[in-house]
Amino acid sequence: VFNLRPRRTAVLMTVLTGCLISSLSFFFVLLVNEQLRVGLFQLNQLQLDRSELENRIEIGETELKQLEDNLIALRSGDVVIGSGQSLALRTFYSERPNQATKIIDSILQEANLNAYTSVLPGENPNKQIILVPREDIERLEQTISKEGQWVVNIRSAGNVLLGEKIVYAFPEVRPNQSIVSKGEIISEIRIEEDEFDSQIINTKINLLLASTLSEIKRRGSLSTGLQFNTNSINLTSKSIQRRQKGTIILQSVSLRDSDTADPIFIDLKVKNRILQLIPEN
Repeated sequence: VFNLRPRRTAVLMTVLTGCLISSLSFFFVLLVNEQLRVGLFQLNQLQLDRSELENRIEIGETELKQLEDNLIALRSGDVVIGSGQSLALRTFYSERPNQATKIIDSILQEANLNAYTSVLPGENPNKQIILVPREDIERLEQTISKEGQWVVNIRSAGNVLLGEKIVYAFPEVRPNQSIVSKGEIISEIRIEEDEFDSQIINTKINLLLASTLSEIKRRGSLSTGLQFNTNSINLTSKSIQRRQKGTIILQSVSLRDSDTADPIFIDLKVKNRILQLIPEN
């Protein structure tokens, strides 16, 4: 080959066939091995994904540490104001636009005093520890400048520990209106004959209570929970368990009239389901 001596030709052919065999082997390995292809051609992308994943893990560990700190503080009794807790709640009727500033100042002073009492007990409340974003105050002022009956609620923006010097808060405003009337059925749930078991009944009752709370929230209530007699609920559960047959409707019924800022008092009522039979022709 190329006028080379046989020995040189043998060396050349050995090198060429070796390179060819290696190339073909490498090609077939790439063809059947996806991990190798990814490692060769997507290495930079993998390194970038890995960097992003490490950053996310680091952020997640930081957030977990914060949650653990809050949990430890909560267990040790150091959390004196919970996230979303009401610091001041006021229902009023606005007649003139110039009333808004005075009303807001009064509500914030009340919220500041309540926060001071919880966070710094025994100290003289001689400074403002409540911090509410100026934009929120401006929106609140625009809203309550309109004539009507309003409910303003100042809530804590997060958990606050004993001894802290700042309490971040936000205002919540809604028109005062009727949420439920006395004797009104707020929500209901059906319990079939084959569900007259204590565990299933208690689950159904919890679902009914959750549905009731969701409904009053949808209507605009500021109540954070339902008020009911636990003994009465337990008696209702036991009375259902003693039933032998039939389908019932379990209803949550309001015990009194309640407006936007009022607590919601309920009781449970059992109603037999009446089946209407269609006569045959």
